[in-house]
Amino acid sequence: MRPQLIASVLFVAAMAGVTQAAQAADPNPLSVHVLDLQTGQPSPGIQVDLERRAAGGNWQPLGSGTTDEQGRIRALVPATALKEWAAGDYRVVFRTGEFYARQKQPSFFPEIPVVFRVESAKQHYHVPLLLSPFGFSTYRGN
Repeated sequence: MRPQLIASVLFVAAMAGVTQAAQAADPNPLSVHVLDLQTGQPSPGIQVDLERRAAGGNWQPLGSGTTDEQGRIRALVPATALKEWAAGDYRVVFRTGEFYARQKQPSFFPEIPVVFRVESAKQHYHVPLLLSPFGFSTYRGN
């Protein structure tokens, strides 16, 4: 191999390692995904609010987002709240009524709150929602 080619390969490999290390050092701890069971398709345009239970039991807003074309929010914890992310009880509220109203379709659930517990702030938490107009299911994903 020529020295320039070897140097280029080494540089690219080193940069890939730096990029992966940077991503691993500060990943977003929470993502969500909404799939419509009726259509078998992702559910874009659903607003999702993130809240944390305070010491008195009240819910404090931390952030919000809207599902993308794949029905995902890959980083629900805003950068300004990453320092506050710690063990405790959290709630994501999926605003499904607004989603179905835009489709001019009735729905039994105007919003779906999902309460979950963060045991370790170092882990990633993924909350998928399987949705239909009159039912839903959720679980802890990867």
